[in-house]
Amino acid sequence: MPVAELLIEEIKTLPESRIAEVLDFVEFIKQKKARNAEKVDDSWFEKGEECPICAKHRDPVTGNPRYKPEVYEGMQEVEDMISGKIPAKWHTSLEDLDKMLGL
Repeated sequence: MPVAELLIEEIKTLPESRIAEVLDFVEFIKQKKARNAEKVDDSWFEKGEECPICAKHRDPVTGNPRYKPEVYEGMQEVEDMISGKIPAKWHTSLEDLDKMLGL
């Protein structure tokens, strides 16, 4: 006898209150399946591929990450400080750093 038919036969032997519990459980399982279907597909990770979100933010020609212009400016400033082109900036407090960052 198929499992579904066996289950139906067993349910028929239960009192009405227990049948309601079985129905609640079945609805719970269906909702859980629906929630799992909504989860992000992360099979790319198991395949060793790049995250699709990261890939979306890469330049299609060069493959380099794309950032906002101010990020490039900050990166250039750090390179200039390291090379000695401009003096390094020191911050003595978080408030000072917040002001510099415009926060």
